[in-house]
Amino acid sequence: MKLTGKTMIWLAALCLSSSFASVFIYATWINPVKKIYIEESIKARQAAEHDLLFTDKLNSLFNSSTPTDFTAAAAQGVQSVVYIRSYESLGKDNVFSKTYSTNSGSGVIVSSDGYIITNNHVVGDGDEIEVVLNDNRELKAKFIGGDPYTDLALLKIDAHMLPYVVLGNSDSLRVGEWVIAVGNPFKLQSTVTAGIVSAKGRNINILENSGIESFIQTDAAVNPGNSGGALLNSMGLLVGINTAIISSSGGYEGFSFAIPVNLAKKVITDLKEYGVVQRGWMGVELQNVDNAIASDQKLTDVKGVYITSVVKDGAAADGGMLNGDIILKLNGKEMNTVPEFMENLAQFRPGDKVSVEYIRGSSRKLAVITLKNQLNSTDFVAIRRDPILRKLGIEIRDLDSYEKTKFKVRGVIVISVENGSLLGLTNVEPGYIITKVNDKIVTDAQQLINYLESHQGKIIFEGFYENYPGTYPYSFELK
Repeated sequence: MKLTGKTMIWLAALCLSSSFASVFIYATWINPVKKIYIEESIKARQAAEHDLLFTDKLNSLFNSSTPTDFTAAAAQGVQSVVYIRSYESLGKDNVFSKTYSTNSGSGVIVSSDGYIITNNHVVGDGDEIEVVLNDNRELKAKFIGGDPYTDLALLKIDAHMLPYVVLGNSDSLRVGEWVIAVGNPFKLQSTVTAGIVSAKGRNINILENSGIESFIQTDAAVNPGNSGGALLNSMGLLVGINTAIISSSGGYEGFSFAIPVNLAKKVITDLKEYGVVQRGWMGVELQNVDNAIASDQKLTDVKGVYITSVVKDGAAADGGMLNGDIILKLNGKEMNTVPEFMENLAQFRPGDKVSVEYIRGSSRKLAVITLKNQLNSTDFVAIRRDPILRKLGIEIRDLDSYEKTKFKVRGVIVISVENGSLLGLTNVEPGYIITKVNDKIVTDAQQLINYLESHQGKIIFEGFYENYPGTYPYSFELK
């Protein structure tokens, strides 16, 4: 049958109407899921908004009625924090007895084989050191090394399979974050207190000249005896070593300070490997950027580290830096204050290269600095102040590479001599280069220290002075 044009239009309209009807029927009665989902979502959102706006449930998003749980972190800390007694000999009362001065504090076990971190002011002057573990075992501890510039020291006890804390990352700490302090205040063993991080990068001027202070400030209760104890985050990771309080009464008044663990990692690694800290120096004197400096230098922010003086031939001078430069970044990290800068710089050794971003006038510059030591070289050389050396009344250091070449010997050089000390009474002078002890060749400071610690009786040093001919022997009795 032949279709006319009118018939074809009618058929097309019928097909289109059928299609729309089919879709409507399918969506409405056969597959209404999408429509229901949308409608229910709208109802749920409206109910949630009403619930939050017109009930007290909104407060629960900001205030918790359940305190943060520190039980796991505290259990780990209590097992790993020890009580320390340090005895300093004051001499003999008679043939049979000695008089001792005692000091006490806390320490943190950081390895299963018995390495312990504590404060240098707790054990630095001790002739004998005892450690009391949480299980009440009492052990003698060996002084591995101390650093008065950071007030850290490393001890070693002869024990194995000990509980220990894992070192965390103090850079990740945020102001307002919960922390716990574990220690032995007033000889009360295994005491745990909690608080928050109140501030970071605090300088409270308690360490000796050139001391590195960039403390974590907390309001966790810390008292005498807590020194050297652990500051842990809520996960039980070590983030600081409790060190000091600010107090007019001698007890806790709301302010306590801890050495950041990132700084402690570098110090204890050096003490373990070398017996001393190998610290990189830039050879600059610094101050914080204040409002006057920022205004004079046309800075948009009052932050940064201003160089007041550059040491001639020092690391910074070699890198092209000048007086008046303003340091903004160290290895890509912003440096807002001198304590922050010193904390980060102290994590490097002589010979390490660091990038320094700074402003000079209106120009932003980048320098790559090779750090040096206090002798202005890249050798690993540091002044030793070990207990046996303090007993003798001297400070020593290894010869650097230039001195070894110049004198064509190995040995150690005496840096200072205490008046009236055991060595002072022999008339030895600073600058004396010790080459032999009891006819044994002295190769370095650690070898000499090991020998002195293991020998008693008559000791004879042999050596020379740079500007005087001949060999000079000095003898003394070591008891």
